[in-house]
Amino acid sequence: MPKPTASVVNLGCRVNRVESDRISEDLLRIGFELTGEQDADLVVINTCAVTGEAEAKTRKAVRHALGLPRAPRVVATGCAVSLHADALAALSERVSAEPDKTRVAALAARLAGLDPDAAPFGRSGFVSGRSRVGVKVQDGCNNRCTYCIVWKARGPERSVPVDEVVEQVSAVCRAGIPEAVLTGVNLGAYDGEAPGGRRADIAGLIEAILGRTDILQLRLSSVEPMDADASLARLIARSSGRVAPFLHLPVQSGSSSVLRRMGRPYDAAGFERLVARIRGELPQVAVSGDLIVGFPGETDEEFAESLAFVERVGFSRLHVFRYSARPGTPAAEMPDQVDPRVMAERSAAMRALAERCALRDAASRVGTVERAVIEYPGRGTLGSFHRVSVEGAGDAPAGSLLEVAIMGVDGDGTLRGRAVRQLG
Repeated sequence: MPKPTASVVNLGCRVNRVESDRISEDLLRIGFELTGEQDADLVVINTCAVTGEAEAKTRKAVRHALGLPRAPRVVATGCAVSLHADALAALSERVSAEPDKTRVAALAARLAGLDPDAAPFGRSGFVSGRSRVGVKVQDGCNNRCTYCIVWKARGPERSVPVDEVVEQVSAVCRAGIPEAVLTGVNLGAYDGEAPGGRRADIAGLIEAILGRTDILQLRLSSVEPMDADASLARLIARSSGRVAPFLHLPVQSGSSSVLRRMGRPYDAAGFERLVARIRGELPQVAVSGDLIVGFPGETDEEFAESLAFVERVGFSRLHVFRYSARPGTPAAEMPDQVDPRVMAERSAAMRALAERCALRDAASRVGTVERAVIEYPGRGTLGSFHRVSVEGAGDAPAGSLLEVAIMGVDGDGTLRGRAVRQLG
């Protein structure tokens, strides 16, 4: 009897990506074969609702799946489903809305006539040959940023117990995967149950992972600026390279007045002091960030403040987003919404500056030695998250971890390196 086929479509953030990977693994375990959408009997869509545009993409993705030649069943899950399950289910009798992602595989099994507990094809764990795996340790957010609906879609903050995280990272090690990426909606707010009835913050979790697993490299996906401090940088510095020297700090604006309207609990000067303290403890750190242009009321002067701020901070990479109003948030009702044409101009200017900053950061690494995870023959990603081409890597397969001497940088920001030794 042929296996039923399934395709998992991911929309949205890094946490969604990790959850989609887990859904894929669960579908394999219970007996599905993963395929492209065109050949799928079942399409799972992990939705996003961070902006109104994201919700429109969700509806478009569902309609696209419904129109495929095999007329698949569609299971919608994720943030948009948490907010509007009935509206998505009403698109067709072939659509099922399941807000709980941990129950998607069981629903898929029922739709396909499989036993979700039988695991008839014996597939479990991670796909071998991967270079990194995300490990979700936290969900939900207690912040109330004026542009954001995620706290409603994801609910309050909650954390995975330390022992469960350690076991997940141990599974990554057993699969021969060198890098585990800790992810969460608000990762820095981690507050998990630890052995002995204690609680662990994100630093305590990292220490437990380093002490109880053989993971070669641990990476933090994103930490809110209010949850990052010099002590976290000191912990990374003391890890002997096992924690990647990389911090993604979603600053959102370089103008203090815009930050106040966003409801962010810091100002631009405070963020700059934070970065200075972090670099004082961990000079080789790569600091990346997220930044929104065109927030309601953003003036030319405030945008100029953001440009100057980005230049001073010197981000290793910067994800630039145009503001997109999310119905149901205070920002969507604010006066002085910025003209889309102005937003486009500001986005182009900020992206150009971000590219220059990334090139400067890459060039500053020439003459140093970093760890690199190999993803393709002779190419990989450094601990600082820069791309690197590696000479002398030999037959090192995808998933290898190498020490690499950085020798130069190409015009597109790709570093050139020479393999020093293989780790692990």
